[in-house]
Amino acid sequence: MSEGLVVSRELTQLRERIAAARSGGRSVGFVPTMGALHAGHESLVERARADCDVVVASIFVNPRQFAPGEDLDAYPRTYDADTASLSRLGCDHLWYPSVHEMYPDGHGTRVEMDGLTDVLCGASRPTHFGGVLTVVCKLLNQVQPDAAFFGQKDYQQALVIRRMVADLDMPVRIETCPIVREPDGLAMSSRNRRLDLEQRSQAVSLSRALNAMQSAFSSGERRPDELVSRGGAALSDAPQVRLDYLEIRDPHTLALRQEVAEVGDLVAIAAFLGEVRLIDNLLLAAR
Repeated sequence: MSEGLVVSRELTQLRERIAAARSGGRSVGFVPTMGALHAGHESLVERARADCDVVVASIFVNPRQFAPGEDLDAYPRTYDADTASLSRLGCDHLWYPSVHEMYPDGHGTRVEMDGLTDVLCGASRPTHFGGVLTVVCKLLNQVQPDAAFFGQKDYQQALVIRRMVADLDMPVRIETCPIVREPDGLAMSSRNRRLDLEQRSQAVSLSRALNAMQSAFSSGERRPDELVSRGGAALSDAPQVRLDYLEIRDPHTLALRQEVAEVGDLVAIAAFLGEVRLIDNLLLAAR
């Protein structure tokens, strides 16, 4: 168990502490976050705590995954509450670098990927995954964990990170953990706290749309266009929801399903409520 959360602000300090922590062959689990922690993040820390001897989390709001005009400045920062949460969960180390520590003067390298990053959120936010892959590549090199833990809510992100790790021969296991939801079904997200009361009441329609598609699939419907139509109908009572995409895709390649949906296919949705962009997904089940 953790003897208290240790916070590192400089890379040399982090590396010294992790090297000492992994002495004796102890395994290291890593949970990268942008802070504003909620029960979804906490579930990742708990999984890392269960699977590994030493748990490292990071908090870094990465400016390179936000395009101009996106919500970088509005993204919630709750450091005191976050550190209290990590301490309670038994996290051992927090990596909390500044922007300059992560991207020193002269930093000019960027990680890019073809294919998986061109659809869904990549189509709507064309510079996003370049920023994600660059910072996650750096974080994995900095922490050098045995395993890193990501949430299924960001399904595409976890998939492209897994591909990057395989393509670049990085010695880390990527674990994807289940979505944690509010009691009414809304997927937990740091951005949820930016919703006003009416937006929050309508945001649950995203998960209702996914569930409507699952229900139709369970009843035997296999036509992707009809399944998407069922999901769209579930959004009709949420006029503030501005749909970005609602699609059925291959869970491994993200190829669009155009003829027959299959068990295990990814159903993904993204939508705006005001200026807040939310995402959610599920994998079609046989039930």
